[in-house]
Amino acid sequence: MTTGETNLRNGATEIFVSGMTCNNCARHVTEAIQSVSGVRSATVSLQNKNALVRWNAGAAENIPAILQAVKSAGYDAKEIQNDPCGCGSCHAPAHQSWQINLWLGVVVTAFLMCGEWIFRFGATKWFPWVSFFLAAVVQIFSGAQFYRGAWRQLKIGSSNMDTLVALGSTTAFGYSAWALLSGYGGHLYFMEAAAIITLISGGHYLEARVSEKAGGALKSLMQLAPQTARKISRSNGRESAPAKFDIRHSSFQTSQSRLTPAATEEIEIAVSQLQIGDRIVLRPGDRVPVDGIMVEGESALDESSLTGESNPVDKKSGAELFAGTVNLNGRLVMRVTATGEETALAHVIAAVQRAQTSRADIQRLGDRVSSVFVPIIVAIAVGAGLWWGLAPESANRVHEFLAQFLWHAHAPAGIAVGFIIAAAVLIIACPCAMGLATPAAIMAGANAASRRGILIRDGVALEKAGKISAIIFDKTGTLTEGKPKIVSAKFFPIELSEELKQFTVAELAASIAALSHHPLSKAIADSNTARHPIKEFKEISGRGITGLFPATEKNSHLMQLGSLRWLSDEGVDCSEAGHFANEWMNQAATVIGLSIDVRLVALFALRDTLKEKAVEVIDRLENPFWNKKYKIFIVSGDSRRTVNAIARELKIDEWDYEKTFSEIRPEQKAEFVKKLQGQGERVAFVGDGINDAPALTQADLGIAVSRASDIAREAADIILLKSEIEAVPEALGLARATLRTIKQNLFWAFFYNAIGVPLAALGFISPIACAAAMGVSDLIVIGNALRLLRWRN
Repeated sequence: MTTGETNLRNGATEIFVSGMTCNNCARHVTEAIQSVSGVRSATVSLQNKNALVRWNAGAAENIPAILQAVKSAGYDAKEIQNDPCGCGSCHAPAHQSWQINLWLGVVVTAFLMCGEWIFRFGATKWFPWVSFFLAAVVQIFSGAQFYRGAWRQLKIGSSNMDTLVALGSTTAFGYSAWALLSGYGGHLYFMEAAAIITLISGGHYLEARVSEKAGGALKSLMQLAPQTARKISRSNGRESAPAKFDIRHSSFQTSQSRLTPAATEEIEIAVSQLQIGDRIVLRPGDRVPVDGIMVEGESALDESSLTGESNPVDKKSGAELFAGTVNLNGRLVMRVTATGEETALAHVIAAVQRAQTSRADIQRLGDRVSSVFVPIIVAIAVGAGLWWGLAPESANRVHEFLAQFLWHAHAPAGIAVGFIIAAAVLIIACPCAMGLATPAAIMAGANAASRRGILIRDGVALEKAGKISAIIFDKTGTLTEGKPKIVSAKFFPIELSEELKQFTVAELAASIAALSHHPLSKAIADSNTARHPIKEFKEISGRGITGLFPATEKNSHLMQLGSLRWLSDEGVDCSEAGHFANEWMNQAATVIGLSIDVRLVALFALRDTLKEKAVEVIDRLENPFWNKKYKIFIVSGDSRRTVNAIARELKIDEWDYEKTFSEIRPEQKAEFVKKLQGQGERVAFVGDGINDAPALTQADLGIAVSRASDIAREAADIILLKSEIEAVPEALGLARATLRTIKQNLFWAFFYNAIGVPLAALGFISPIACAAAMGVSDLIVIGNALRLLRWRN
């Protein structure tokens, strides 16, 4: 873990957690931490043996409660305060600790297998004693993690996979030790006892390795932030002129720097020391350390690591720069606007972490089964052991009858049979695969999505995305570029008051439009550079804007800019707008009017262009070759004629125009979603603005596009960092694939236990084979989940 990663962790509590042996353990620790009041999220790393706890705003950091919750779950925890290496965890990755156990077990097990199966040393007097001591070494050292885990669970009156492994291996080793020390004789199972620990350790080792691979995208994201930055020192010379916000372009502009080349000094400092307002230098090839605004230079930046877009993005003065992106050419100077957890990269990392550690509703089935699974398996093992030990003839008759249809196995004879059958049942019934089925798929799905510039809020969002039947697209900024331009304007020759004659209508329209952030207002504001003061500005969502133009101290004039329907409702006579409006609405343009003192003075026709792949995306969703077919709806605040023109461009048939809805106010979008839900549809809403937040929240699945406002992003389940609209079917396709993988994993986990436990209880599978099968079941579940990393739509 790099210092850059540590910088993203400011404001969070980090604790060291010991006793975790598998991903199931990490899930239990996560649930325990998230049950503590005030905790916003918890990210538990099995590899680093730590947990990163983020708190709700204003909540007290109750660290003792966190530590107690983890201990109550059966694990040890302590706060990480002094971290000399700055990595967040000085402990070896999980696979390394299993690797030591594995090699010790492999050496001992291989020696015992060769001695017993190849060289036939079993009949000698010395080999049983050597087997006893070597198997004891494996039990004590390689088996220590299982015994510690089982003991922790026993202390809190619970059980887990460690309980089954410890009971199974101890049964085989304990019986053999008793038979050897008492002189009872018969076959000894020291080799089997060592092989059980070795094979299961091997399974955990492979599980840890593939889990690290599944989390590779998150790790690569964390490594994007550089450790140091070149800051422009203000100790020599004068400070650069501060950047000012240009309301016309919604961007920062800066006057020429007052620092002379001789006075400028670049010093290299840790990124954690940067503060908002600092100026830093980026050379070609440098990664941007924090978020900021470019104040000097021009360059192209590679933002693929953050958004998934392969094409470089040209940046000029006033453009936003994001942490983790790469400056490809040119020397740049940027002003810091966000550091630590406030950067866009930190938000992306937090979203991926949240998704990886979240739980889907479907996981509850596995949780319910796992909670009662171990006691049931112990009861079955004891029952099978007593049956074979006390009534071997009956058990053998059943075994021989079934062998006609299965295979013949040599069941152990004598008093050993009960112990060995019980051990086999305990080992093969490990519930780890059931516990991994859902989180492994969610982790892989979230990583695959993040590599494509798709952020998924949590496992529930993935699950909901896989069940969507209808998709509602907000037109502006979603299907279109969201950058409308004036294509025509009409000014009416009305008599203005003397104090207004010195200003042009275009100047007045741009002045009031500049105060709004709506795309249509911005287009009008950009059409004229003149700005005049407006008083009592007010924006009426989905309709228009109003304000008073103070021409003189005594007189003010009411200005209204908005839709023609709204202006008419406000008493403005719009009868002269008919021909102009009809002409441009039929060409997919939006027509808005400007009135002064309730008199129509100008009309503006603004047209937005469809996104390049919009037609293809609608066709893919409505007429898929392989995937699920969706019902597509389009909502817009524009007139019916404008929306119909857009529908024609999208190649939507005229008979299907009932799926396009015009003149929909923002508050009506949520009602429209609710109406479709009442008809039995599972609805996804795709939008990008503050006005879309209610609809995004109401929908079964909210999808916010790349330019989405902060409020829309908070309301959304899925955030698309890509600007291309084809990310929508890609996100839905990946979600369906993830849900399908979860169902497959749960099926195979249940199927494995449903078949394996009876076979072991009836003597068809030896303890060694059971241990191997248990490890294979985990690998099948994780391997199936890893296929999502190579998923293609």
